[in-house]
Formats: sequence, structure tokens, C-alpha cells
Amino acid sequence: MPIRYDITHTTRYRYSEPVSFGEHRVMFRPRDSHDLRVLATDLHCSPEATVRMIQDPHSNSVALVTPLHSATELKIVCSFTIEYAPSSSTELALSPSALIFPFAYSVDERFDLELYMRPLHDDPDGVLTHWARQFMRHDGPTGTRDLLLAMNQFIRDNFGYAARDEEGTQPPLETIRLGTGSCRDFALLMMEAVRRMGMAARFVSGYLYDPALDANAAEAGRTVGAGSTHAWLQVYLPGAGWVPFDPTNNLRAGTTQLIRVGVARDPRQAAPVSGSWFGPPNAYLGLDATVDVRSLADTPA
Repeated sequence: MPIRYDITHTTRYRYSEPVSFGEHRVMFRPRDSHDLRVLATDLHCSPEATVRMIQDPHSNSVALVTPLHSATELKIVCSFTIEYAPSSSTELALSPSALIFPFAYSVDERFDLELYMRPLHDDPDGVLTHWARQFMRHDGPTGTRDLLLAMNQFIRDNFGYAARDEEGTQPPLETIRLGTGSCRDFALLMMEAVRRMGMAARFVSGYLYDPALDANAAEAGRTVGAGSTHAWLQVYLPGAGWVPFDPTNNLRAGTTQLIRVGVARDPRQAAPVSGSWFGPPNAYLGLDATVDVRSLADTPA
């Protein structure tokens, strides 16, 4: 049965004195697909701004926001209602040729997936490759699905979650060395590991629904990363297509908690908000960003 969500994404930049603003790139609108439909959407900006909607090379919806006046605060509020009808099955209906790892993509698939198979970070000593190969079985064939689920769970169980305010992502080798990271760091680690093993993977940004935030939730599990934008990855598996994995929470295909907004070859292409401002370098005071995701349990489908 479809589930409806109300989502509000608020971003606020603060300055000690009035500054002027350049164009800001805002990626906030969920991606319509067979399992997700956007019913209503709105965007408000203070100060007043011009807004243009475009699609980027990955077919993500992007708002180009240009504030018209100087101000001590830039506030962008995005809100929308969606209907989500994910598959009820967590089983990956793979093509027979992809059931056992390693497998090979068809010529046409490899041509289309080539950019998603290229690692972004160097691994000169093979540390990341060695880390990824620990999930292969040595007593028999390795199931492709089993390998990915084991890697997804291992990151959740063995790495410490640490929210970071800095922009960008940690290099995968740094995440392995520290044993900690944010959701985007864990997504990048698994994405790069999967690519090192010859599979296509892409970075996903979006929102995370936490049942604990709803007053009518009878029980909620341990959900990490709710209340802000979230990140995970998708792996392309023949027969199943792009399959989601969230190593921060060990979520996978069939979950109703992951609401995708943008997909990208590189995490830098999926920043929720990016732009420029003009003024004294010490005028910038900080950034506040919040995401509120509520299930409309009592709304008729």
C-alpha cells in the first residue's frame, strides 16, 4: 500500500553583516519513478529570489536560485508531499548470469555504465581492494547479493557514525583508517569498494524517514542520520537494475525509509545546496540545515 510523506527541508546561512548572493544550486525535489510520485512541491527563499528549474546530466531536478537583495541571512525552505510505493520484497531478482560473483555486464550495459565503474580515489597500496575482498567466500561460490548485503551490514556494525559539518566527503582510505564517518562517507566507501570489484555504483542523496519522529509510531528501530539530508548508494545488478544500499543503517531494497532526491557519479554532483556570496571573509557565521519527514498515516491513498 502506498505511503504518503510530508517533507520540509530548511537551509539557513547566517552572516554578521549584509552580503550579496550569487546563484545557488538547490537539489531538493524527489525523483519521480515507478515507486515514487511527487504530489505537491514548493520553494520559498528569503530574501526574494528568481527561481529556474532545470534537469542536470543525471536527470535530477535542480532549482537555480538567485537572491535579488543583500541580507544577513539566506533562508531556503523546500516542502513537498510524496507518495511512495516501494517493492515489498528485499530479494534481488537477479539475472542468472549475475547470481554468482564475479559476473560480467553485457556489452551494452558496460558501455552505459562505464563512468559508474571508474573509482574516484586512488588505492596505491591496494588497501581498499583488500578490504572489499574480505566479503568473498573462500569455501565456495560467493553470491552477489550475499556479498553486497554483508558489506552493507559490516559498515553499520563496525564503523562509528560521526556527523560532520564540513563540506565534501572523506576519502575511503581515511574512513577505513579512522573507523568513523558520516552517511556520505560510508556511502562513498562502499561505492568505491564495489567499483574496485568491477560493479557499477552511484551516489544517492535524499531524505531518511525515522518512525521515531512520528507520534503515532508504536515502535522505532535505530535510525541514524534522520533530521538532515542523507546519503546512500545504488549498485547496478543485471535483472534488478539500480538497487539501493544504506550502509549507515543497513537498509536495502524494499525499505520505505529511503527517499531519493539526486543520483550522481561523484558525491560532489549531489550537494543539496551550493552557491556563492560576496562580502568580507569573516562575515560568514554558519549554516543550519534541518529536514523534517512525516508519514501521513491517516491520509487516504
